[in-house]
Amino acid sequence: MDRIDAHHHVWDLAVRPHTWLDPEPMAPVRRTFTLDDLAGPAAAAGVTRTVLVQVLSDLDETREFLALAAVSDLVAGVVGWIDLTAPDAADTLAALPGGLVGVRHGVQSEPDPEWLNRPDVRRGLAAVEAAGLAYDLLTLPRQLPAAIDTVRAMPGLTFVLDHLSKPPIAAGELEPWRSRIKELAAHPNVYCKLSGMVTEADWATWRVSDLRPYAEVVLEAFGPDRVMFGSDWPVCLLAAEYQRVAQAADELCAGLSGGERAEVFAGTARRAYGLH
Repeated sequence: MDRIDAHHHVWDLAVRPHTWLDPEPMAPVRRTFTLDDLAGPAAAAGVTRTVLVQVLSDLDETREFLALAAVSDLVAGVVGWIDLTAPDAADTLAALPGGLVGVRHGVQSEPDPEWLNRPDVRRGLAAVEAAGLAYDLLTLPRQLPAAIDTVRAMPGLTFVLDHLSKPPIAAGELEPWRSRIKELAAHPNVYCKLSGMVTEADWATWRVSDLRPYAEVVLEAFGPDRVMFGSDWPVCLLAAEYQRVAQAADELCAGLSGGERAEVFAGTARRAYGLH
């Protein structure tokens, strides 16, 4: 079965600082990670193509990721960053080289829970739509109401929810996250990544049974044809090796039909991002 990892990162600490790695709990991943580091674990998990996702709010990083993708047999597309609030957002997108399949901003770090509803942000999102790209939603549960408003207001833009919007898996809580996910999933232009779960669980003691209630919510709400596997490597290494993350996803999808699993592990990502 063709397998696509729809969400991973790389970073080079010699090129630019990553201050989000400064807190002590992040020490295990406070080093440079390259595509070469990913190649072996990805191959062992049967992954043949990937989507490389932005880390920083830095246009130079996006250009570097596009250059990596251009010479890589592994990376099928890049989700990059632009300043959505800039008046020239459309021009910035038009000037980027090929390989861009989506745009993402770290909404999770915005103090305003209504950031997605700002007029300048919506103008930038309209530029993303006009460029034929997807928009990755990196939100926390408290930001889902604004995400729902935005998705409702922009039915022509493809949205991809990262990491299930980071539900409180370690605490074992489902509400109000579950109700908001169902409301978001009611809009057919939204997809969801089955990613980032192990780092929302207890890093040291998590089990697949801890993840299952959350995976079941998104698989039921979105359906397998709008859910896609993502490793969130190398962030996932805080809680699990690459192959364990892929194995957990397999276990969570074991009850699906063969065709449905093919959607989660390849078909959905191909459609959402227009991968070839």
